[in-house]
Amino acid sequence: MTIPTASDACPCASGKSYGDCCSPFLAGTAFPPTAEALMRSRYTAYAVNQVDYIAATDHPTRQGEFDRASATAWATKSQWTGLEIKEVVDGGPADERGTVEFIAHFVLAGKPQQHRERSTFARVDGRWYYQDGGIPAQKPFKNEAVAPGRNDPCHCGSGKKFKKCHGA
Repeated sequence: MTIPTASDACPCASGKSYGDCCSPFLAGTAFPPTAEALMRSRYTAYAVNQVDYIAATDHPTRQGEFDRASATAWATKSQWTGLEIKEVVDGGPADERGTVEFIAHFVLAGKPQQHRERSTFARVDGRWYYQDGGIPAQKPFKNEAVAPGRNDPCHCGSGKKFKKCHGA
């Protein structure tokens, strides 16, 4: 992808123009005010192949761990198609830590893909950094349907009472 113009829609799917959203962060003229804004700008950096920005926004304790070759390959070989923010916990302008769960959509080798992650962010000297991330835990399935009583009609439609059909 080429770098969008200021009036183009921002790749991070915020609904704002690139000039009013991620462009100032990627250009280094402003810092993201929230953890979510940093998450969006990092996605946009992948979309426009600005891997240096991704490296620069890694938490200072992680700076030596960044795999520039892998990040560059992922950024350049993928067509980035959208970002969904699923949940934001803290990470506001007054917070020191925040968590953002997201799904990054992209096409790789002609096949639609998605990367789902729950990322943590921390503020250092007033600036947000990506700290770490992992696969979000699946919420357990909880069946909240009322169980049929013994004398209720069976759910299979047989016309029998539940206790004489599937309740036995």
